[in-house]
Amino acid sequence: MLGKLKQIAERLKAEFVFYQRLQKHPQTPLLAKALLWLAIGYLLMPFDLIPDFIPIIGQLDEVVIIPLLLYGALKLTPSAIVAECRAELI
Repeated sequence: MLGKLKQIAERLKAEFVFYQRLQKHPQTPLLAKALLWLAIGYLLMPFDLIPDFIPIIGQLDEVVIIPLLLYGALKLTPSAIVAECRAELI
């Protein structure tokens, strides 16, 4: 089980590095960069747009909003740039 957690942590770290490289790439569209910044901002925000005391929705807002922002950023970015940033991880 510890090995599995270590593997997940390494994958998560690699994803953070990927999104950081995508954010810094000069050919990433401005709107995609803005969506990446919004995802970071929402993750680090000390309060929630949907309060946690609202059952189910309050706890799941980060699980839905952040992936949607990341998905939008990836869809707006040309696939060649995404592939280039992914290839730098290897």
